[in-house]
Amino acid sequence: MYHTFMQFPLILASASPQRKTLLEGLGLDFEVVPSSIDERDCREKNPAKRAVQLASLKAKDVAKKQSGKWIIGCDTLVEAHDGTILEKPIDALEAREMIEKQSGKTSLVHSGLSLIDPKGSEVKDLSTSSVRFKKLSTKEIDDWIGHGLWQGRSGSFQIDGLGQFLIEHIEGDWTSIVGFPVFLFGQLADKAGLRLS
Repeated sequence: MYHTFMQFPLILASASPQRKTLLEGLGLDFEVVPSSIDERDCREKNPAKRAVQLASLKAKDVAKKQSGKWIIGCDTLVEAHDGTILEKPIDALEAREMIEKQSGKTSLVHSGLSLIDPKGSEVKDLSTSSVRFKKLSTKEIDDWIGHGLWQGRSGSFQIDGLGQFLIEHIEGDWTSIVGFPVFLFGQLADKAGLRLS
């Protein structure tokens, strides 16, 4: 049995403007209600599992306050070539260290997605893509840090806008790297019995 958004509202449990834009691109009506969880409380160290767990925690946090609605939780984090998790940098110095670490290397981008139905049942999964950085000069890194576009970004980079000049090659779902895996969302919606069209 399929359900529609006319029956039950849809909520995005994230304040990310990139996720909001991608979801709007699907022509869906939804409300943004950011989760209030502290990501530092998540003890999972495996990058892929951590992304899914954080997505689930965010969705469940909002679902507790928004009963009878569809809730989407999402989390995206970057895993460097050596397995180091690169989450959101706290300042420009940490951002620089992350970009320098990834220069000329390939990082994995893990986007975990959770979808909770109006009765509280959850489906969740992961989309992983790879990002190959060009070998960046000191000036290119200085310019990127100076633009401030690393702020609030896992791995200190973005794949949209000016961030595209940092990237040599990607494999996987572009939307997943941006922060909201659209194809995976469609799969989870179908599994949960949610008709998107």
